[in-house]
Amino acid sequence: EVQLVESGGGLVQPGGSLRLSCAASGFTFSRYTMSWVRQAPGKGNEWVSTISKGGDSATYADSVKGRFTISRDNAENTLYLQMNSLKPEDTAVYYCVAHGLGSRGQGTQVTVSS
Repeated sequence: EVQLVESGGGLVQPGGSLRLSCAASGFTFSRYTMSWVRQAPGKGNEWVSTISKGGDSATYADSVKGRFTISRDNAENTLYLQMNSLKPEDTAVYYCVAHGLGSRGQGTQVTVSS
């Protein structure tokens, strides 16, 4: 059974940082391109970032470029998202996605507010 379990969210002040994790199981993690997507209250899904299978290349949405860094540890089957200089508009539920598997986790809530 494919499982993706996100963690690391929370309440942070503008300008703060958080590191999200996504623990993957039930599939060969290293064989899949992975992404983070987010959903803000009352809005649709927004793509945030994608990382290649080997972790050697990554792409970012313009809204997070220069502030967020995606990474992965294939030995630990874990995907990460380092988020710096957080803004109120980053408030959302963040999900990790394995391309082609059609699965995502329960998400982790990130709230940026003073």
